[in-house]
Amino acid sequence: MDRESKAAWAAGGMLFAAVSMIIIGVWQAIEGIFGIATDTFYTQVEDYVINVDTTAWGWVHLILGVITALVGFALFGGAGWARVLGVTLACLVLINNFLYLPYYPFWSLLIIALAIFSIWAIAVAQTPSEPEYR
Repeated sequence: MDRESKAAWAAGGMLFAAVSMIIIGVWQAIEGIFGIATDTFYTQVEDYVINVDTTAWGWVHLILGVITALVGFALFGGAGWARVLGVTLACLVLINNFLYLPYYPFWSLLIIALAIFSIWAIAVAQTPSEPEYR
C-alpha cells in the first residue's frame, strides 16, 4: 500500500470517528432531554443495582452528549487533545450506556456499538504529522 492510500485510509478513519462522535453526542443529548422532560418515557426498573431516577440519568446523558458532540467537531481538525478526549468520552459513553441497559436496551446497545467503533477509528487513524509505520 503506497503512502497516498494509507493517508486516505487514515483520513477516512478520522472522518468516521468525528462523524460518529457527533452522532453519539446528539443522540445522547436527545435521550437526556427525554429523560429530563418526563419520568414516564423510560421503563422504571425495580431491584436494579444502579437505582437512579431517570431524570438524573437524563442529565448525565445530556452533559455527556453535548461534550461528546463538541469533541466530535474538534476531531475534524485532527488535534491530539481531541483524539485523547474523544477516546475518553467514548469510553465514558460506553460505560454509561452499559449501566443504562435495563432502562432502554436496544438504544443502549446501538450507542455502545457506535462508541466501540469510534474508539477503534480514533485509535487507528494517523494524522499527517505522525510518522508512517510499516
